[in-house]
Amino acid sequence: MNIFNKVTLQSMKKSRTRTIVTIIGVVLSAAMITGVATFGVSLLNYLANGAAQKYGGWHVEFLNVDSSFAQERTLDKGVANTATFENIGYAKLDGGKNPKKPYLFMAGFSKKAFDTLPISLMSGRLPENSGEILVPMSAEVNSGVKFAEGDTLSLAVGNRMNGNKNLGQHDPYISGKETLMPKAKRTYNVVGIYYLPGIEEPSAPGYTLITKADAGDTADSLNLFVTLKNPRGVHAYASSTAGTGTYVFNDNVLRFMGLSDDNIFNTLLYSVGGILVALIMIGSIFLIYNSFNISLNERTHQFGILSSVGATARQLRNSVLFEGLCIGAVGIPIGVIAGIGSIRLVISVVARNFGDIMYSNVPLTLTVSIPVIVVAAAVSMVTILISAYIPARKAASTPVMESIRQTNEVKVESKAVKTSKLAQRIYGLEGTLALKNFKRNKKRYRSIVLSLVLSVVLFISTSAFVTDLKQASERAVVFTTYDIGVATQDMDDSEMLPLYDKLKTTGGVYEGSYQALMKYSCAAKASDLSDDYWKYAGSHSPDEKVNLPMELQFLDDSTYLNMIKGLGLPAEEYTGQNAKIIAVAKVTSHMKANREHELDEFIDIFKSSSMNFTIAPETNGKPKMEQGRNVSIKFVNTVPPDTLPILEKSGSNNPFIFRVMAPYSLKEKFETPDTHVAIKGMTFRSKTPIQSAAKMEAMIKGAGVKSNYTLYNFSKVLDENRNMIFIANVFAYTFIIMISLIAVANVFNTISTNIKLRRRELAMLRSVGMSERDFQKMMNFECAFYGMRALIFGLPIAAISSWLIYKGMVAGGADNIDFVFPWGSIGISVFSVFLVVFITMLYAISKIKRENIIDALRDDMT
Repeated sequence: MNIFNKVTLQSMKKSRTRTIVTIIGVVLSAAMITGVATFGVSLLNYLANGAAQKYGGWHVEFLNVDSSFAQERTLDKGVANTATFENIGYAKLDGGKNPKKPYLFMAGFSKKAFDTLPISLMSGRLPENSGEILVPMSAEVNSGVKFAEGDTLSLAVGNRMNGNKNLGQHDPYISGKETLMPKAKRTYNVVGIYYLPGIEEPSAPGYTLITKADAGDTADSLNLFVTLKNPRGVHAYASSTAGTGTYVFNDNVLRFMGLSDDNIFNTLLYSVGGILVALIMIGSIFLIYNSFNISLNERTHQFGILSSVGATARQLRNSVLFEGLCIGAVGIPIGVIAGIGSIRLVISVVARNFGDIMYSNVPLTLTVSIPVIVVAAAVSMVTILISAYIPARKAASTPVMESIRQTNEVKVESKAVKTSKLAQRIYGLEGTLALKNFKRNKKRYRSIVLSLVLSVVLFISTSAFVTDLKQASERAVVFTTYDIGVATQDMDDSEMLPLYDKLKTTGGVYEGSYQALMKYSCAAKASDLSDDYWKYAGSHSPDEKVNLPMELQFLDDSTYLNMIKGLGLPAEEYTGQNAKIIAVAKVTSHMKANREHELDEFIDIFKSSSMNFTIAPETNGKPKMEQGRNVSIKFVNTVPPDTLPILEKSGSNNPFIFRVMAPYSLKEKFETPDTHVAIKGMTFRSKTPIQSAAKMEAMIKGAGVKSNYTLYNFSKVLDENRNMIFIANVFAYTFIIMISLIAVANVFNTISTNIKLRRRELAMLRSVGMSERDFQKMMNFECAFYGMRALIFGLPIAAISSWLIYKGMVAGGADNIDFVFPWGSIGISVFSVFLVVFITMLYAISKIKRENIIDALRDDMT
C-alpha cells in the first residue's frame, strides 16, 4: 500500500461520521439496485412457472413430423424431454355457431404428452384407450353444441386440404378455399370435459378433442414438443433441426425468460427496470458525490501540501478513487445482502396476493441469480466511481497555492450576499446572518436542496400514482349488490326458473333473485320534462314529442314486493295484472361511470312524480309505436337493483337513466313478437362466493342446460383488484422509503459535515457575545431556508408530475378517474422536510456547543 492510500485511510478514520454515513448511502443504493433486480428475476421466474403450468414447459413445437424424426430428437444432446401427440384429423362440427371454428380436431396423446401438456379437468377422467375422448368446455361455450360425459361421438375423420397442402391447427380456417377430405369413421366415448387447452391457439379452426394414442403406433403425422436443457439455444436449435419443416416457439413461457420475439414486452420489461435503476443511481450519486465533495473540502489543505512536495495530479485523483473503492468494498456486500433480505420479506408479504390474482398453484418465491447480483454490484460500484471521479478531477486540477490557502472555497461578491432592509427587519440579526451564509454557500448547500427536492417529488408522485391506480381499479369493476350472476339471452323461463330453485340451495348462498331486462321507448311531451333535463338535452319546442329510451326491468315477485313495502307504497295498487309500476328517471351525464353516489345527487328528468305514458318495445334502437301500450308510472327515489352485464353492447350512451321496474309475473304481458330481451338471469349473494360459484358451475353442467349462459363472480374480480392495489402499495412505498432514506442520509451528511467545516466561523460568533439562544435562532433560520428552498422547487415539480401521471393513465384507458390533488402527501412532505433538517441541525449544533471556543478558533481546517 502506497503512502497516498495510507493517508486516505487515516482521513477516513478521522472523519468517521461522514465515512459511516457514506457507507450507509452505498448500502442503501446497493440494496435498492439488488432488490429491484432480484424481484425482477423472481417475478419473471414466477410468471414463467405459471405459464408453464398453463401452457406446458416445452420450448419448441415441430409440426406434422413423422415418428422417425421424433425418435431422433430424443437422442439430441441438448434435449431434456420430448413429447408427441398424433394428428388424427378433423371432423365436421354439426350445429356449430362459430363460423371461424367449424371443426373438431382429434389429438392422440402419448403418455409423455399427458405429463408435458397441461390438462385441467372440469369433470370426468382422462382417456385410457383410443376409444375414449376428452371434450373441451370451449367447444360447448363457443359453438353452442352440448357435450356430456357418456355421449358417443361417431365422426368422419379426415384432413383439411387447400389444394395439395395439408392444413393443421396453426392454419386458420379459409372459407371457400379449403375442403375436408374424410379418411375413416371413428367412434369415441366422452369420458370427461376439460378447460381450454393451452396448446390451442385462438385462431385454430378446430376444437381440440383429446384421446389416447395406441401404444407402438407409428403415426405419419405427429406434433413434437421439445424441452431443452438450456432454453437460450432454442432459436438456433429449432432452425438447425427443422430443415424445411415448420416449428412454433412456446412464446408464452419464453417471453418471461427474455427469449421471445415479443419486442413490446421486452421493451416494457427493460425500460421499467432501467428507469427504476436510473432513479436509484441519481439519488445515490447525490449522496455519494456530496460525501466525496465534502471529503475534498476537508482534504484540500492536505492535497496542497502533498502537491507541494511532488504529488502528481494522477496520484491525487487515484487517492480519491481509492476512498471510493474502500467504501464500496464495505458497503456493496452489505447492501447486496440487505437487498436480498428485504425483497425476501416483501415477497413473503405479497406472495398470497399474487396467487389470488394470477396462478394460485404456483408459489411466488425468492429467486437469487448470481449474474444478476454481479451486475447489481457492478452498477453500484459504477455509481460510486462516478460520484468520486468528479471531485477527484477537481482535486487534481486545483493549483497548489489555492489548495494550501483554500482561497477558492468561497468566491462571492458583496452584491451576492446583500440583504434588503425589509429582510433585516423581518428576520432580525440572527436571520440575516443565516440568510447571508445561505447565499454565500449556495454551492455547498445545493446538494441538500436537490436531495430534498428529489425525495419530495418521488414521494408525492408515487402517492399520486397509487391513488390513480386505486381509482382505476375500483372503477374498472361494476359495483353490484350481488356476488354471483348467471346471465343469458336465450334461456327460456321453463329452463331458468327450475335452475334458479336449484342454485339458490348452493352452500353459502343466503339471498337470490332473478330478473329480465327489455329495451322500450317512451313518448313524452317536452313540457313534461324538467328544466334540468333540457340543460343536458339542448334547445326544444314546448309542443314537440320526445322519444326517450327506457329499460323495463322485471324482478321476481318477492323482491319487487319488498321494494314496494320499503318505499311505503300500498301493495294492492302496485301488484296484480293492472297494477301501477314504479320507475327511476334521473339525469346522470355529469356523473362518472361505475361510481356509487347518494341518490340526492341525481337530477329528476320529469317535473311530476306520477304520470301516464305510452311505451313501445324497441327493435334495433327504433320504437315500434304500433305495439305501444298505456301505463301509469310512479317515479320513486330509490336505487334500482343492479342488472346483469349485457352480453351485446348497444353502443348507446344516454345522459340519463330511465328504468321502469315491474314484477316478473307481468313479463308475458309486455312481451311481443318483436320484443328483444337484452339480458335475463339470476343473481345471488353468498358468504363464500368463490366456492359457491364453483359449485354453481358444476350444478349447471350437471343439469344439462342447453342454452348459452355466462357465470360472473364479481366478488373474485373485486378481490383481484384489491390485491393489485395492495401489491402496488407495497412496492411503491418500499421504493419511496428507500429513496427517502438515501435523501435523509444525504441531508444528514451534508448538514452535519458543513457545520463541522464552519467550526471556526461559529466559534467566532460565539466569542463576540452571541448568546446560546441567538445562536440557536440563527441555525433555526438556516434550517427554515433549506426547507423552504426545497419546497419551493419540489412542490410545483411534484404537482406537475402528479398531473402528468394522471394524464398518462387517462391516455392509457383509465378515463373514468378524477384528478385528485395530493394534499395529504404534500402535508406529509412539508412536515418531513423540516423535521429531517431540524433534527440533523440539532445533532450537529449539539456537538459544536460542546467544543471549546478557543480550540475551535485555533482550528486551521477551514
